Amino acid sequence: MTNSTSKQLMTNWRWWMCVLLFVATTVNYMDRQVLSLTWKDFIAPEFHWTDSNYGTITAFFSIIYAVCMLFAGKFVDWMGTKKGYLWAIGVWSAGACLHAVCGWLTVHIEGYESVAAMTAVEAGSAAAFAIATTSVWLFLVARCILALGEAGNFPAAIKVTAEYFPKKDRAFATSIFNAGASVGALVAPATIPLLAQYFKDKGVGGGWEMAFLIIGALGFIWMGFWVFMYERPEKSRHVNKAELEYIHQDDETVEEKKDITKEEKAIPFWKCFTYRQTWSFIVGKFFTDGVWWFYLFWAPAYFSDQYGYTSSSGMGMALIITLYAIVTVLSIFGGYLPKLFVEKKGMNPYNGRMLAMLIFAFLPLPALLAQSAGTVSVWWPAIIIGLAGAGHQAWSANLFSTIGDMFPKSAIATITGIGGMAGGVGSFLINKGAGALFTFSENQGAAFQFMGFEGKEAGYMIIFCICAVAYLIAWLIMKALVPKYKPIEA
Repeated sequence: MTNSTSKQLMTNWRWWMCVLLFVATTVNYMDRQVLSLTWKDFIAPEFHWTDSNYGTITAFFSIIYAVCMLFAGKFVDWMGTKKGYLWAIGVWSAGACLHAVCGWLTVHIEGYESVAAMTAVEAGSAAAFAIATTSVWLFLVARCILALGEAGNFPAAIKVTAEYFPKKDRAFATSIFNAGASVGALVAPATIPLLAQYFKDKGVGGGWEMAFLIIGALGFIWMGFWVFMYERPEKSRHVNKAELEYIHQDDETVEEKKDITKEEKAIPFWKCFTYRQTWSFIVGKFFTDGVWWFYLFWAPAYFSDQYGYTSSSGMGMALIITLYAIVTVLSIFGGYLPKLFVEKKGMNPYNGRMLAMLIFAFLPLPALLAQSAGTVSVWWPAIIIGLAGAGHQAWSANLFSTIGDMFPKSAIATITGIGGMAGGVGSFLINKGAGALFTFSENQGAAFQFMGFEGKEAGYMIIFCICAVAYLIAWLIMKALVPKYKPIEA
């Protein structure tokens, strides 16, 4: 059979798998965004939260996510992609729905007759502090369950990508499903505040509870499609011989092609830490994941705090939608760039990816100007943060694909989990630090200054500076650890 004939007859089931991964990632990020889009304007007044309270919740979500990521990849490798992914999305969807009962539990634990009575407590009083403390602990429990499930998403998704795509296509496929993070973050501000406001106006609690329930339920719907659509390509009735040959084009010998269903020998968990390639991925995730999570968790509060546009206002939604529209559109090209380098320039996949990542590491640099540009127009910070977010998503798609370049398929989910753990630690540090910094700088007022800004504005400027340079620092360390392509043998 000629190559042209193979292409004509090749099935394209791998792209349907990519669609499923895209939808799962979209739901994942919508579940993660419900809190950030409702806490400032809906939840905080009920529970008397400060920025520090919210920073504690996001930080501990990050660290629990980090710990779970360390083992999630190994769990997916052990359980298998199909069952592992089902467990992951089932647990995180249940955790998302559990947020809805935190208000009811706080009312009963603290002994108030209603939410209105709890809201009416004097701000700054001992009673308000008790309410905030109880509610924070309850939300932390729900966030821990959410983190436990969400930790399995990327290890499972990257494993599916390695199963269904050859190396030259993996960054592009990853950029497509990873765009679900941007789309989820884009759809969320257009729907979640409206849902919360609608149910609040209808008298259904504070409104935010139904937002958690409705968005959380989407994951259970996805599980039905996954059960009937996913099988390994070698076993799937939807994948024909031509597509299977295309998927396995990277196999180095004829014997490997004849025995593509044979399981590879797994790399022992602790041995993974002896490879420089593992530490390169750890560095890439540690320095940059927290940047994305900061934008994700704090952007709605930033526009509310600094410019007075709440997440449920038309302008507030327009700003967040614009930000993530930029991220969504531009980030998809991030996976295509290394494919161009490989096919047009003849570079090996790893070198093409590293060159692309260097280019993307420069996109977040304009974040240095976000705070200053905001004095001209609120739209400038939205555009600048959008460009920085697009740089992150393009970077992330290629960073994930370096695992498939370097490690055998049997270890991909495990390495993804280890790197995700490092990313979660980085996110914990930046979110906890940001929450404490914002509360401190706001209390200090004009006494706290940085680069011409004072008070809380100076606090945001400090975090923007960190976010701007993180990618270049990460790339330099990664390049020093793995200067050239060197795959690991199982």
